[in-house]
Amino acid sequence: MPELPEVETTRRGIEPHLRGRVLLECRVHEPRLRWRVAASLPAQLAGQAVRGVGRRAKYLLIALERGTLILHLGMSGSVRVMPTGSARLAHDHLELLLDSGQALRLNDPRRFGSAHYTEQDPGKHPLLAQLAPEPLEPGFDGAYLHAITRQRRVAIKQLLLNGRLVTGVGNIYASEALFRARIRPRRAARALSLADCQRLAGAIRRVLASAIRSGGTTLRDYVGADGTPGYFSQKLYVYERAGKPCRRCATPIRQITQGARSTYYCPQCQP
Repeated sequence: MPELPEVETTRRGIEPHLRGRVLLECRVHEPRLRWRVAASLPAQLAGQAVRGVGRRAKYLLIALERGTLILHLGMSGSVRVMPTGSARLAHDHLELLLDSGQALRLNDPRRFGSAHYTEQDPGKHPLLAQLAPEPLEPGFDGAYLHAITRQRRVAIKQLLLNGRLVTGVGNIYASEALFRARIRPRRAARALSLADCQRLAGAIRRVLASAIRSGGTTLRDYVGADGTPGYFSQKLYVYERAGKPCRRCATPIRQITQGARSTYYCPQCQP
C-alpha cells in the first residue's frame, strides 16, 4: 500500500502540472472504487481551476476554486500525468483533462482507492476528521507518544498503525522505525518509557523524511507520478528481509505476523 512517503512524493510530482491549470473535463471510466464515485463528480469538477495540491495522511487534496477533490490511492493505486491523447492503460479508472493538454490519471488495479469532492473544509470530511497528528507535523514528539501509550496494552507496532493515534506511518515504516529505535515490535505500548518514546518519535520522523527524499519504497506496485519507482527499499534494514543478516549485527532478521500483517525485526538489536 502506498504510505505517507509515497503519497507525499506523488503530491510533489503532480503539483507542478496541476497548479494554475483548469480542469476541462473529468472522465470516470470505472466508478466502482472502494466507494462508488459519485455520478455528479464530472459536473462538479469541470471548469474549475486548480489552486494547489496538498496531502493529509495518505489522502491527496486537490484544491480547486470552489472545493477539494480528495483522492486515496488504496492498496495498489497510483496517479500519473500523461498527454491527453495517450492510450489509457488497464485499470485507468478516472482522469482529469487539463487545459495544458495533459491529463491526470488514477490507475488502481484492486479498486481500493477512492475519489470524493467536498465544498467544505476538507479537514472536516468524514474520511479525514478523525485522523491523528502526523509524525512530520509540529506536536508529534516523544511526549505525545508517551501520553497515548500509557494505558494501552497493545503491542507498540500495532499502536503505530492505529490512525486515530498516529497517522501515516504504515506497515513498512513502523518496522523500520522500531528497528532504528531499538524497540521490539511486540513490546506492550504502555511499557515504553519516555526515553523510549523520544527515540521512537525521532526514528519515525527520520525514516519518513528519508523515504520521501528517496521517492518512496517500491516493493510491488508503487511508482511515482512520473512512472519511476521509489528507491527507499535499498535502505530498508528489516522489512522483507526475513532470514537475511541484520545490517548492524549480522543476526538473521525474523518475521512474525501482527494483526494479519507481516512484521520484521532483529532479535539482537531490538531486545
